Amino acid sequence: MEELLEKTVLLDFENKGITNLIENKQWKNLDEKEKIRQIYDFVRDEIKFGYNVDDAIPASIVLKDGYGQCNTKGILFMALLRAVKIPCRIHGFTIDKILQKGALKGIYYKLSPKEIVHSWIEIYHKDRWYNLEGFILDKFYLNKLQKKFSDCNTGFCGYGVSVKDFKNPPIDWNENDTYIQSEGIVQDFGVFNTPDELFAKHYQNISSLKKYLFRNIIRHLMNKNVNKIRKLNV
Repeated sequence: MEELLEKTVLLDFENKGITNLIENKQWKNLDEKEKIRQIYDFVRDEIKFGYNVDDAIPASIVLKDGYGQCNTKGILFMALLRAVKIPCRIHGFTIDKILQKGALKGIYYKLSPKEIVHSWIEIYHKDRWYNLEGFILDKFYLNKLQKKFSDCNTGFCGYGVSVKDFKNPPIDWNENDTYIQSEGIVQDFGVFNTPDELFAKHYQNISSLKKYLFRNIIRHLMNKNVNKIRKLNV
């Protein structure tokens, strides 16, 4: 279990920005359940859903950006958990690209890979493991999306969501598993102790040109589309 508390290049929880945040929030003074709940809610709602420059960036950079997606928000979540002595690991997958339709449009959607590297975080609490994925979308964005598609009473796939029950997805943590993209999973890569290990072995396999386009054009368009949802008057 000690291995699941270690610092790594990506889990840089001794960074001053992270240590200051933990001190200001006083998370170390809480009992274990409340530590997890408050950190989970912080990563879900105060780190907005959005697309960073890369999947494998340190937690301190995700915190500085103030936004992230499954992999980057997961890295920050793990760093914060380990900093307060909550054992955790990362589970790698791929998801179908249709899950991003709406955030990704037009020619860029057609050019994107069929499967996208995805992950959720697993925490050890009270002698069992919990799967936590529901922190990926902030509630403000999800609520706007639910209002935009208010006639959807079943499952939904798109705009960063893939769930069976769009109106009531399991995104709140109270000693339970949480999910928001799990219905889009295609491949299962298994469990890794650190995100460094996962992304060293399973990285988005795209050309240098597509990587350049994503970093400098596509992700900005995706963030623009996500922010359009946030600004909807619905």
